[in-house]
Amino acid sequence: MNGNLVWLSALVTVVLLFGYEAAVAVAQRRRPDCMARSAHAALREQWFTAVSQQKGSEILAVQTLRNSLMSATMTASTAVLGLMGTVTLAAPSLHVGFDDVLALPSVTPRLVLELLLLTLLFASLVCSAMAVRYYNHAGFISGMPVESEARQRWASAGAAYVRRAGLLYSWGLRHLILVAPILASLLHPFAGPPAAVLVVMVLSGFDRFGTR
Repeated sequence: MNGNLVWLSALVTVVLLFGYEAAVAVAQRRRPDCMARSAHAALREQWFTAVSQQKGSEILAVQTLRNSLMSATMTASTAVLGLMGTVTLAAPSLHVGFDDVLALPSVTPRLVLELLLLTLLFASLVCSAMAVRYYNHAGFISGMPVESEARQRWASAGAAYVRRAGLLYSWGLRHLILVAPILASLLHPFAGPPAAVLVVMVLSGFDRFGTR
């Protein structure tokens, strides 16, 4: 198989994925109300503010945050399993690529894709674990009696925590989705670009936000 074509296929896959992510970041800065990520972040803040004003909503708030915490935990567990499996399967090629520490590594498309796969899985793990952390803190705050002085003192922090937790959970899940085209490229070099196009199409539907 032509090495240049393999490199080109891997490059197209990476450019499609990260080019789309860059375009989403620019669109979110220009029109945050039209992007699901920022709109849902505002929704979580407004939810926490609303439940903080309703006496007797403590149990409901804690249960809601517990469901979100469990979702983030499942994402983190999936990322850990994927990371462990990838390290095991990629160990031979990684060892060959970095066999001689005194020489330049043997850079191949497969090595680059495997390193990118490890990076995405590790990023998903970190984001999901941090989301669990923030959801856990927000759960303690939401469990305080609404009329208590401590709840009033921590209310702004709780709203910020649920916003951060939601964004981190979104990033963790997104990194797992981005893994699919990289895996496709590892299975067959020319399967990466079609898989990347499909993932971008799916994500574009999720990223647009609007009311009907």
